[in-house]
Amino acid sequence: MIYELRIYHSMPGRLPALLSRFQNHTLQIWEKHGIRQAGFWTTLIGESESNQLTYLLAWDSVAEREERWNAFLADPEWIATKAESEKNGPLVQNIRNELLAPTTFSSVK
Repeated sequence: MIYELRIYHSMPGRLPALLSRFQNHTLQIWEKHGIRQAGFWTTLIGESESNQLTYLLAWDSVAEREERWNAFLADPEWIATKAESEKNGPLVQNIRNELLAPTTFSSVK
């Protein structure tokens, strides 16, 4: 099992729209492609508390991640949802992305 850490820095004032897109659209499209989320967080205290969304995805392998993520990105429903949600400008400034492997002593395997 590997985990993908994704940290989104939203455009100023656009975090509510980004959260709405995930809650109302993206998660359903992920489900169709077998993409499993392991949790979502907003930053309560820290440098980016007003515009940061952090989440984890769970994958069986890097190959599974590549196959399912690429299928999601090419999905016409996702392409239309992204375009509609960004008709008044982009929601995200930048994305930080890391693939993580649990240690032997991790409570998450």
